[in-house]
Amino acid sequence: MFQKVLIANRGEIAVRIIRACRELGIETVAVYSEADRQALHVRYADQAYLLGPAPSRDSYLRGEKIIEIAHKSGASAIHPGYGFLAERADFAQACIDEGLAFIGPKPSSIAAMGDKAVARATVSSAGVPVVPGTEGQGSLGDDDLLALAPQVGFPLLIKASAGGGGKGMREVRSMEEMPGLIHSARREAEAAFGDGNVYLEKLVEAARHIEIQVLADQLGDTIYLGERECSLQRRHQKLLEESPSPFIDDDEDLRSRMGQVAVRAAQSVGYLNAGTIEFLVDKDKNFYFLEMNTRLQVEHPVTEMVTGVDIVKEQIRIARGRPMRYTQDHIHLNGWAIECRINAEDPYNDFLPSTGQITHILMPTGPGVRIDTGVYPGFEISPYYDSLISKVIVWGETRAEAILRMRRALEEYKLVGVRTNIPFHQNLMDSFRFFGGQFDTRFIEERFSMEPATNSRAYNPEVAAILATLVAHRQTRLAANIVQRGARDTSNWKWLGRWERLQR
Repeated sequence: MFQKVLIANRGEIAVRIIRACRELGIETVAVYSEADRQALHVRYADQAYLLGPAPSRDSYLRGEKIIEIAHKSGASAIHPGYGFLAERADFAQACIDEGLAFIGPKPSSIAAMGDKAVARATVSSAGVPVVPGTEGQGSLGDDDLLALAPQVGFPLLIKASAGGGGKGMREVRSMEEMPGLIHSARREAEAAFGDGNVYLEKLVEAARHIEIQVLADQLGDTIYLGERECSLQRRHQKLLEESPSPFIDDDEDLRSRMGQVAVRAAQSVGYLNAGTIEFLVDKDKNFYFLEMNTRLQVEHPVTEMVTGVDIVKEQIRIARGRPMRYTQDHIHLNGWAIECRINAEDPYNDFLPSTGQITHILMPTGPGVRIDTGVYPGFEISPYYDSLISKVIVWGETRAEAILRMRRALEEYKLVGVRTNIPFHQNLMDSFRFFGGQFDTRFIEERFSMEPATNSRAYNPEVAAILATLVAHRQTRLAANIVQRGARDTSNWKWLGRWERLQR
């Protein structure tokens, strides 16, 4: 049983974990880089320790330093959050070897599912359908990949064996592109995860990306918490998630079959704690195992909103050796939840990252609205980490109500200092194809554009110039007004008070 947890992460997920720990009466320890000295998770934690310089390799990827701080601070457990060291089996094992509880799966499960090629072979042997690709275990050299590519067939994907989030992923349409894309994928994977191994996977076109959240405790119970629709992506980075999926919706048979397969995949590696099984689903509703994320997902709030399960608290409960508070019979999907990832990037300039200081921010509130964030006015968005500013999550009784609430929340969200992708999400909320649930993983890149917003009369440059001139003229007139001081040196209220005292 532990009473103090070190959070080996930063940003909104670190704040999310700190809040869960505080509600459970558990003390928290934050770690931070020099760039995050004034970060929100540092302010919220009971203790905070400097890791090193801003680059991840010199701070948040220093596993030995994090374990050293855990001992120094008196923490007896480490929560890795997502990204950085969350899916590193060697780090999880090092924590256990040092007598620290790792709030996540067993190192053996991370190793089996963290290496995507090994994961595919493992779940395939358990009878789980997989997307065709390189099934061999271990690392493959460039020559091996080039030789196997024609067997997999084009188009295909080069994917990082470790990690996820679109890092180290390249789409290949021909053999001529392969050598250069393999090299760039390896380089990006090495920088992001410290592991440059990659594998090949057949690209299923016009597919939906649907994932199943699973939880497993130390008593051997494994449950699934419904599905999340994650098809709206750009360059393999998720932008919006919702639960349930409009593609599945009332198809309880498909939901049940996918859930049971997800549980079987998790059990095939003796999985423990929270994890996510990701599937590709084709237009005929055939589904294939894609990969397993052996960690908490960025999009976990939508599942929490529709099931009522606090996944982070369950993670901590499981790590303490306690049974889950839920069985499969307790899990029912209630209403609809949508999450928009608000990133510091310019949607009108090919989503170019934006850095700088947030000078003003006003978060949306109200019924059915939840904000997960790690920023505040004065916070500096640096180029060293992910561009995620916050997550806007809404809940509604129906999908239509959830969309209307998201529209309202995005309209209320005001941020000055850096550019954000809020206009993108607003355009998406107005898309008829999104209304109808008619989209796939290529929708954003191939059938969605910001052009209608920029070409509409609301953005007419002549109208904008006239309005700007009128505003400037009014401000000049106001500045020219001289308000003289009244003859009396006090307000009427004070004069009235004096008069009343005189009348007594």
